[in-house]
Amino acid sequence: MKKDRHSGSPDKTGNRPMRAIISGGGTGGHIFPALAIAKALSEKNPKIRILFVGAENRMEMTKVPEAGYKIFGLPVKGFNRRHLFRNVNVLYRLLKSLFIARAIVKRFHPDVVIGVGGYASAPVLFAACLSRIPTVIQEQNSYAGITNRILSKMADRICVAYDGMEKYFPARKMVVTGNPVREAFLESIAQDQALFFFNFATGKPVILILGGSLGARTVNRSVLSCLDTLPPDIRLIWQTGKDYFERAKQAVADRNLQASVKVYQFIDRMELAFAAAHLVISRAGAGTISELCIIGKPCILVPSPNVAEDHQTKNAMMLVSKNAAIMIPDREAEEKLMPVAIRTVQDQETLEPLSENIRKLARFNAAQVIADMAIQLTMKN
Repeated sequence: MKKDRHSGSPDKTGNRPMRAIISGGGTGGHIFPALAIAKALSEKNPKIRILFVGAENRMEMTKVPEAGYKIFGLPVKGFNRRHLFRNVNVLYRLLKSLFIARAIVKRFHPDVVIGVGGYASAPVLFAACLSRIPTVIQEQNSYAGITNRILSKMADRICVAYDGMEKYFPARKMVVTGNPVREAFLESIAQDQALFFFNFATGKPVILILGGSLGARTVNRSVLSCLDTLPPDIRLIWQTGKDYFERAKQAVADRNLQASVKVYQFIDRMELAFAAAHLVISRAGAGTISELCIIGKPCILVPSPNVAEDHQTKNAMMLVSKNAAIMIPDREAEEKLMPVAIRTVQDQETLEPLSENIRKLARFNAAQVIADMAIQLTMKN
């Protein structure tokens, strides 16, 4: 009879394969590091069984299966900070998710649980801690949220991306690993090759504009407002997100700018977009910042004002303090963003130190270090 792949049954040699749960998601900034950790674990232990746990109706529920992993979805949702009375249902979903997470942990019986942030991370980490299963928190931001600060008291290891995180976590549990990035960003791509992919000639300054997978209203409005005065030698690669794609595409067509402005809802070959760019405009999510450090790209960061505890501003300021990025607050972006970007991309004396300084912050083997740590914890257990 065929054994349930989620049971604790041994393999043909009588040895039970190592099992790991990776929990979290919600955005690409959580999902791509999680997938990088999963790949590193699989390379180090080819027999390992990995189960993802995410949040229902979030991006991980499609991206993780596309990468070849099984995932369970929890009904958990984030707190509504603007309308507190609406959180009755959120609390109900959290409690329900805690019960489901405990059932998943008991059935799958993992040797280690790794939380990468996002709504689903907390219930699963908490369930694992209650079951005395080794746990790893992967904190991506320079400012730790309250959930991870609470969970850190029970977790075995905390992997952080920035120095100075002792103010949030117990120093004895903490390891500075950096944030895992997609494997494609670790490969060197010639800029000429990337420019050819986007049908751009060499010698023209290219600005890559990223609003995240869902789009950033302020960033997109800033670009729209500059199209009529865009210098003829500037090239744009513009990821609008789902909500702004049609409007942006039509605005570019109306101005006959299709040759110099490439509009995408979502860029699948992001490594080529980064390689083609001379300057990147982005929100200040931890995952994107880690990728910018790896490839050493000058950037202008526009922190989202709609994130918990304003952590994106703190991420951006960490780079600004090292002259590794330019930051423009969201409230000033429509007026200042594109004029600053156009001026910066044409100024090599500004671009070069930004590139050198951000590259100094790169950590290239974060996924491997986290995977090694997780495996070591299973050996001690």
